[in-house]
Amino acid sequence: MEYSLISISFILVFIVISLLVKVDKFEGRVKNMQYTLDQIAKQLEVPENPINDELRELIKDGKEIKAVKKARETLGLSLMEGKEYIDRLKLSDE
Repeated sequence: MEYSLISISFILVFIVISLLVKVDKFEGRVKNMQYTLDQIAKQLEVPENPINDELRELIKDGKEIKAVKKARETLGLSLMEGKEYIDRLKLSDE
């Protein structure tokens, strides 16, 4: 019985580690694609998303949490994606 539990535990740990590695690789690929899309948008002079002006105004007024919420609602982002989006806007304005 104990041997079975130990075996199942090792298998579960292996599966979790494998999934984490795959997720990490996937995130890297997504970031690479985002960078490529940003470069293409710059070359083609694609206009910026109109919501960015409103988000910058909220950031300027010190209302970052409201800016993250607005970005999430408007762009359909997760909490982490919304925070990263606002952080990128802040960095681009500095």
